[in-house]
Amino acid sequence: MLCHAIGEIVVRVLGGGSDGLWGHTRGDSSVARNRQTAMYLAHVVCGLNFTEIGIAFARDRTTVSHACRLVEDRRDDPYVDRCLDSLEHSILCLMDTGFYFDGANQEAC
Repeated sequence: MLCHAIGEIVVRVLGGGSDGLWGHTRGDSSVARNRQTAMYLAHVVCGLNFTEIGIAFARDRTTVSHACRLVEDRRDDPYVDRCLDSLEHSILCLMDTGFYFDGANQEAC
């Protein structure tokens, strides 16, 4: 639901396929980077905890924590920071519309 929608948004903006985001293997570097970005956005924008995000992405909570630290460090690059700002805004807009999840049953992942 919401985590999957975030993953799809990240893939559409940054490129690559979405199948690797949900697999149990790491995938190539672009898949791993997209997954890390989606996990970061789920935490920062949606306020989901590492355990909830880990379940959605079939990862351990410590992996989610590591991903969030990596993406936060990448924000030092102005281009990456602007891109993440745009992704955050897009996700907030979708959450406001309720397009990706049923308002009566707002399961996070």
